[in-house]
Amino acid sequence: MRGSDAAATPAATPNRAAITVSIMLATIMQGVDNTIANVALPHIQGSLSASQDQVAWVLTSYIVTAAITMPLTGWLAGRFGIKYVFLFSVLGFTAASALCGAATSLTQLVIYRVLQGICGAALVPLSQSVLFQINPPERHGQAMAVWGIGVMLGPITGPALGGWLTDEYSWRWVFYINLPVGIIASLGILIFINETRRAHREPFDFIGFVTLSVAVGALQLLLDRGELKDWFHSTEIWAEAIVCGIGFYLLTVHTATATGSSFLSRELLKNGNFVTGSVLMFLIGGILTGSLALLPTMLQSVLNFPVVTSGLLTAPRGFGTMLAMFIVGRLINRVDVRLLIITGLILTAFSLWQMTGFSLGMDERPVLLSGVLQGFGLGCTFVPLNTLALSALPRNIMTQGTAIRSLMRNLGGSVGIAVLEALLSENTQVVHSRLVEQLRPDNPLAQPYLAGRYSLSAPSGIAALNAEVTRQASMVAYIDDYKLMMLVVLFSIPLLLLLRTNRKPAAAPLPAAPTAAPALGSDD
Repeated sequence: MRGSDAAATPAATPNRAAITVSIMLATIMQGVDNTIANVALPHIQGSLSASQDQVAWVLTSYIVTAAITMPLTGWLAGRFGIKYVFLFSVLGFTAASALCGAATSLTQLVIYRVLQGICGAALVPLSQSVLFQINPPERHGQAMAVWGIGVMLGPITGPALGGWLTDEYSWRWVFYINLPVGIIASLGILIFINETRRAHREPFDFIGFVTLSVAVGALQLLLDRGELKDWFHSTEIWAEAIVCGIGFYLLTVHTATATGSSFLSRELLKNGNFVTGSVLMFLIGGILTGSLALLPTMLQSVLNFPVVTSGLLTAPRGFGTMLAMFIVGRLINRVDVRLLIITGLILTAFSLWQMTGFSLGMDERPVLLSGVLQGFGLGCTFVPLNTLALSALPRNIMTQGTAIRSLMRNLGGSVGIAVLEALLSENTQVVHSRLVEQLRPDNPLAQPYLAGRYSLSAPSGIAALNAEVTRQASMVAYIDDYKLMMLVVLFSIPLLLLLRTNRKPAAAPLPAAPTAAPALGSDD
């Protein structure tokens, strides 16, 4: 046995690099697709003759189906093997992307986005699980640094890439861009990942899957359509909230009382690091996704930046993230990872504090500086948090753990966007009304402004004044959202006291080749 292991060692090292490249391509492709369509929505709306309400389903359909399908990843991988589930997901996602680009009606596009969400749900949890299995424990931190680059760079670079493709070519290319990446990733998975056997075949927990799917689906619909339907003034939102509550209640009761294995493993809920890390990932997902959703709209609607420029201004976040990943990958085995996490959270909070100083008269520099710092802070947090929460999980529930973690990050992003957008709309109206109250001809402070362009005696002056007041009110509302995100980050820091680490002070020397998971890297 030792002889065969030694013989397999030389082949394992190149396979590990090839596997890493292949799965990272799939991860980046899925991450980019989460946000690349956002900036193209107005063009899609015009091309397919859809209303604003209808075109929102291009995003909603993908989010809902991915959220529902994602928890199924662990069971599918245990039943059919990681290689084949991964390969099917990448091929299906690539084919669905081609269909989305060729869609001739909104109905077709929504159906193909549903297919894209079903196939793309497994990409992130499976890529994380594979990296954990092909690397020994002392390399988990470095592996997560590489994985984190793909997961975080995808949503960050998506708006910039989507803006450029839409402006230079067509909105259809935001989907066609996935084709070469998906083909290369599929070939790498097919050639370099060698599945041997599937020893972990649990019976399918239909009740657990249905209750979780119904609860998550109802929650996603509530969050995505709440602002449009005026939240709980709508019967639809009340119905979705009730269905969501019943679904989560039944899931909790079923998980606690199931005699056999449940869809949501109780072993995960007994792991303190996993539970605490999942809560922190929920909060971080809200900050990451929320800030990325707010910034492009602020730059375009308030500061009047072109769509391409607003997309490019999000790119420096990626450079900050990459720098953090390289530094964290070198430090994670040498220092207490909780120090890295708290450093990242403090830097993220500081960047959000910088964003509360945004003004209508600023140029691109404050956006660039705060973006780099925020990307660096989130990069310092993301990798060690994943390593601490997942590295101690038993291998038989590793894939389910990564799927639930990805689900928590997505839910955090959905909740974050819904809350921030609702507050943005409400605060804009409140501030607008307060500003208008002061713009009276008998107010000495307002008199210098109520002349010329903003004259109240001409309809054009009243319209111009209203537009400027709305612009001012919107900026105040954006700043209030940034303050809220800063407070969320600061209040999450005490949760670090619940994390425990068993890492030794000195890192063990790195082995010459991986021996952790021969089922994925070799045929032995």
